[in-house]
Amino acid sequence: MTMTNTACETAVRVLTAAFADDPVTRWLLPDPAVDPADVVFRPLAQRSAAHGELALSADGTAAAVWLPRAAEPPVLDDEALPDHLSRLRTFITLTEQRHPNGRAHLHLVFPGVAPEARGRGLGGALLRERLAAADAEGVPAYLEASSPHSRPLYERHGFRVTGDPITLPDGPPMWPMWRDPRP
Repeated sequence: MTMTNTACETAVRVLTAAFADDPVTRWLLPDPAVDPADVVFRPLAQRSAAHGELALSADGTAAAVWLPRAAEPPVLDDEALPDHLSRLRTFITLTEQRHPNGRAHLHLVFPGVAPEARGRGLGGALLRERLAAADAEGVPAYLEASSPHSRPLYERHGFRVTGDPITLPDGPPMWPMWRDPRP
């Protein structure tokens, strides 16, 4: 599925609002002058859309950024990040150290629901839809839960924590979670 620029921008708007108070986002980009939409959400939403993996609810209040991941780790150029994004470089290094390799899978980078639409099941619906397709394709999935509150949601969808949390220096923990495809 090809996403229009409008749909991609809608997803960026949803994710920016959804993660405005997220501890990991605040840790990553502590400078209020740095716009997370430009630095994080737009580039990843555009990559997801280019792969046909960006999901958006019908009412435009929930979005999920999925990226296909090969069995082998990608070659990263995080050294190209400017100095004021040093925490993003640290985040990439720490999460890549724990990201599973050896098996192609889907990576749920960001699922988000606009604050005014939370509690209506939109995020869960987006998860169910893509995970059902992943099951049919025989593809596992991976994510990092950024809060203890999101872990139970992912566990209800078949994800399991894969070891100790990833601990950001002087920052919040994140829980790596894996989901094998269901028959």
